[in-house]
Amino acid sequence: MFSKFFSSKTVPQESQDLIMSFLTEYHSDCFPDGILKISSVPHIVLIDSCIVINVDLPFPCDGELDEMSDALTELLNQTTIIKPDYQIKPVRQHSLKGISNIIAVTSGKGGVGKSTTAVNLAYALIAEGSTVGILDADIYGPSLPTMLGLKGQQPSSSNGKSITPLDANGLTAMSVGFLVGDEDATVWRGPMASRAFSQLLNETLWPDLDYLIVDMPPGTGDIQLTLSQSVPVAAAIVVTTPQDIALTDAIKGITMFDKVKVPVLGLVENMSYHVCENCGHQSHLFGENGGVHTAKDKDIPLLGQLPLNINIRQDVDNGNASVLQNSTSDITLLYRKLARNVASELFYQLDARSPNTAEICFSNE
Repeated sequence: MFSKFFSSKTVPQESQDLIMSFLTEYHSDCFPDGILKISSVPHIVLIDSCIVINVDLPFPCDGELDEMSDALTELLNQTTIIKPDYQIKPVRQHSLKGISNIIAVTSGKGGVGKSTTAVNLAYALIAEGSTVGILDADIYGPSLPTMLGLKGQQPSSSNGKSITPLDANGLTAMSVGFLVGDEDATVWRGPMASRAFSQLLNETLWPDLDYLIVDMPPGTGDIQLTLSQSVPVAAAIVVTTPQDIALTDAIKGITMFDKVKVPVLGLVENMSYHVCENCGHQSHLFGENGGVHTAKDKDIPLLGQLPLNINIRQDVDNGNASVLQNSTSDITLLYRKLARNVASELFYQLDARSPNTAEICFSNE
């Protein structure tokens, strides 16, 4: 039935049929129309008694493919692995070499965990199978050196013109905090801050990156507008808490990006709930489902709901992102799901290869 999809003759036809039936029927948030709608024709091989299914995919999703592999292993009663070849392409043309897509992480106000979300999102995207960099655009209050465990370190320059970024456990990082003292940047005027950020973006020797996460300064003032217009951002993510005042400012952030023609991928509700360490009860300290309702009102996806958890705060204060601390923790799994949602939404909303992309038809009349 499905033998035309496979070149291998060593895998029993019955197993091939079961695999293709599974892939045809599988749907999820990342694959709303099914995985076969956006993947290449699966190629299957048998290696040392292990069934390996090779597919091309347009966004990273290692975590979900691992879950699918486990389900297939149980179904076939034989170790089965889905091995992806990710074909991540730019959704917006720009002149920055090596960088495919720039994603801005922003918030309408401070104190909602924007930078913490940006750092853990970056590491989660790496865990899902992509190459990632992060750029600290918060010129007045750069926090990435501390959060990445790089405080006091300085980038190098081989020619006096370009900057070699720092490596933070596989994450390529650049921040004004690497170049100036903690208090120096806070006294810069807007134009000076904008020029400094432009230099960081354009004069850094970025390696080949699938995604560059830009941690934007909080707010919707002149500096945010200037940065949004000067950076070739593919899309933005707005971080908020469920609290009414935070949601009001989040809406202002969404409106700001609408004005500068930057698509908003969706909303992240941070500090959504607190889980009691003793009984597991969820308490909604800042309100409940505010992000859900705001996302619905603005007709954008809710990309994730993240808990208020002391470990998240302690990890970034110590320079160890939660995603790095425990690869199997509930918090890490939430960030990895967020990363898959971000990557898949970028593809579905903006990539020309997306099945949602409108087709242009020309009439002969």
